[in-house]
Amino acid sequence: MTAAPEWQTRVGDVWAAEWRRTDRSFAALSQLLDAAILAVAPDAGRAADLGCGAGVTSLALAAARPRLEILGVDLSAALVAVAQERAAQHGLDNLRFVTGMVPQALAPHAPFDLAVSRHGVMFFDDPVAAFRGIAAALRPGAPLVFSCFRSGAENPWASHTIAALGGRLDAPAGYAPGPFAFADREMVHQLLSDAGFADISITPADYPYRAGEGTDPAADAADFFRRIGPVSRAIAEASEADRPALLERLRVVLAEQVAGDVLEFPAAAWIVTARAQGRGQ
Repeated sequence: MTAAPEWQTRVGDVWAAEWRRTDRSFAALSQLLDAAILAVAPDAGRAADLGCGAGVTSLALAAARPRLEILGVDLSAALVAVAQERAAQHGLDNLRFVTGMVPQALAPHAPFDLAVSRHGVMFFDDPVAAFRGIAAALRPGAPLVFSCFRSGAENPWASHTIAALGGRLDAPAGYAPGPFAFADREMVHQLLSDAGFADISITPADYPYRAGEGTDPAADAADFFRRIGPVSRAIAEASEADRPALLERLRVVLAEQVAGDVLEFPAAAWIVTARAQGRGQ
């Protein structure tokens, strides 16, 4: 489980420090998500990036739609600082970032003509209430586009690596905030319907998750995983005496994935699109 307070502190700080490797791991998915976003994005108006992280989705949208004003919102002040720095480097004047909680941070800037998110919406304590707030911040008929992981079993970058350490990823009996919270397609569809969305489409997206590269991809991936994801928690919770053996077991399973100078795992996500219903719709 990764809940909101962790993104405001420890988890958010680590992701801010590791934004280059996290963007690398999601790069192939970002291409698929960006294409889905641009298929429905208006030429002008206002868009919100929910759980914007280090800003990669906002940056892509701002460059592709220069007349669209984009607001990126994230709980982590550290991630927002990275996103702001990247936007300044790209000279994008149709883009701004704020630290805050979705959907509360959207209200002062509503209404929006589009809402997007790359893996930023699986951590709400009450997802129906949160998506109702998102729907309320959108104009009637405005699109929502986001990505989220499918099950842990379909994502061996998580399930295989945690198994190497003697752990397992158990599917929650119902909703629990975390990276695999939206694995159940029917649950996601019902959640969005209950929250006031229509025209819901949930499409599988398979992509290569690049965990390591360079002269020693396995070492690069081991260092990444000990900081990000389920393995990082398992290692952090292990005793000091047990950690060297756990890291060695991790390196062995990672070495099996190396191909040339890269280390990739198959990964599985959903790309979700929907439209906000207004009154009378």
